[in-house]
Amino acid sequence: MPIRNPRDFWSGVLFTLFGVGTLAIGSKYTLGTAARMGPGYFPRILGILLIVLGVTIALRALRVRGEAMPRFRLRPLVVVLGSVVLFGAIVRPLGVALSTVILIVVASAASSEFRPRESLVAGVLLAALAVGVFVIGLQLQLPIWPLQQ
Repeated sequence: MPIRNPRDFWSGVLFTLFGVGTLAIGSKYTLGTAARMGPGYFPRILGILLIVLGVTIALRALRVRGEAMPRFRLRPLVVVLGSVVLFGAIVRPLGVALSTVILIVVASAASSEFRPRESLVAGVLLAALAVGVFVIGLQLQLPIWPLQQ
């Protein structure tokens, strides 16, 4: 049977593989019951849901026509992953606010439609959200600004 929508097909395969991996890792933990959940309960339910979603998307891709897979480009992958690694390296010395802005601007540079001003605005807004959620809301012990203890 020909694949009519390669993008959705491979997305479905990826969801399914993540689900199988989640089930494999979660099977090492005790399951428990619905009333008294063990540490393996949520990973197994999540794994099953990922598998069902992945199979559904992949099967649908065999029936519904869609776009072809775009050509693989290494540069965006390296830039985005590099920005996340950079964020992890600078979050303690520079603080959550500045590190988040840097993360957003650098990761945005991976796009061919990169606009520095828009990336900076998005970075500032997301930095405010990150500070509100993680530092204030969840009370993670991370500095907000550089050299703050």
